[in-house]
Amino acid sequence: MSAAFDTLKFVERLGAGGFSPIQARAAAGAFAVATGEQLATKADITAIRSELREGLLGPKNQFRAEIAPVKAEQLVIKWMLGFNLAATVAVLFLFVKH
Repeated sequence: MSAAFDTLKFVERLGAGGFSPIQARAAAGAFAVATGEQLATKADITAIRSELREGLLGPKNQFRAEIAPVKAEQLVIKWMLGFNLAATVAVLFLFVKH
């Protein structure tokens, strides 16, 4: 999609700048042709932004899904280490007590 280009305003500005009506119309026409496919509208930018956002969030969400089991395993390991530490302290306490 290309942006609308107001050739009338362009011709009027060129005329105010000293261009003849023929020169102004020719320059406006040439500019419109040259930039017709290169100007972006707000809709173009919004579409590209959406594509980029999806392109960035897709792998991020996939990474989160892949890392979730690792986090769960990490939590289990923390609990096991904590229980092991508590048991070791209890055994040492009983050993020192007797």
